[in-house]
Amino acid sequence: MSAVATFPPPRLRDPAGFGRVAVLMGGNGSERTVSLDSGRNVLAALRAGGVDAHPVDGIPALLDGLAAGRFDRVFNILHGGDGENGVLQGLLEALRVPYTGSGVLGSALTLDKIRTKQVWASLGLPTPAYARLAPGEDVHAAARALGLPVIVKPSQEGSSVGVSRVFDEAGLDEAVRLAARYPGELLVERMVVGDELTVGILDAGDGPRALPSIRIVPKGAWYDYEAKYVSDETQYLCPGLEGEDERLLGELALRAFVAAGCRGWGRVDVMRERASGAFQLLEVNTAPGMTSHSLVPKAAGVAGMDFEALCWRILEGTL
Repeated sequence: MSAVATFPPPRLRDPAGFGRVAVLMGGNGSERTVSLDSGRNVLAALRAGGVDAHPVDGIPALLDGLAAGRFDRVFNILHGGDGENGVLQGLLEALRVPYTGSGVLGSALTLDKIRTKQVWASLGLPTPAYARLAPGEDVHAAARALGLPVIVKPSQEGSSVGVSRVFDEAGLDEAVRLAARYPGELLVERMVVGDELTVGILDAGDGPRALPSIRIVPKGAWYDYEAKYVSDETQYLCPGLEGEDERLLGELALRAFVAAGCRGWGRVDVMRERASGAFQLLEVNTAPGMTSHSLVPKAAGVAGMDFEALCWRILEGTL
């Protein structure tokens, strides 16, 4: 594994080599709107490169297309839910249809934030202290054990859906009510005060590489759904760090990505504690956003790879 964002030339020159590509987007999950936006961008980029790409909204429509023999491979940009929890990946493995991104194990594991943290902790990789709560368990006891402030979030959602920052006990019950709207257990996590960083990962055929990190500076208190997808005032500083710090962050992100069984491409989110400078791993996204506000395309751009080239590289992972 290399932490340097240098890439060999593309392996495929002729777009006909990809055959007919389904760009899977949308679906019926909580991230549908973002997924449709990402999918439209990916579709346009692939078509601009001469790829015979077609939009497909949701897994049932994809199944119909595969049964009819309309597609040779799948560019998966179905955020969250069955697009990232191993269900789609298992289906495509059984049908022997190539697809972008992580396989069954990496997808299923990393959509569950709690179990991802359990794997990292078992390997000695740094991640904030946390409590795992089943419905009805005492969030107040968990927060007292961790020490306020804490983050309360659903264990299986992305895009900051259902996430609350809680600074006192009075806010805990409302945070639980919000997170409990979504399936799965609840994760209560010690809030890390410091810089929010993210590292895109991309495999060019000979192993994963870390793209330049991004330090996220939202105008508001934190990087919520509004700051991610709506606001034009969020700042993205890339690379987010310099010198040895940037190298160490890239290496940590690669270790976290591989430890979670991931492959192809993705994004690792990290906090850097202001007081100590220590890195703390938060989560892995195996089908990151590809919108105008998204982070992997920004990092790829700094590494000299435009959006069209990035989509081509990701699709090469299906060869």
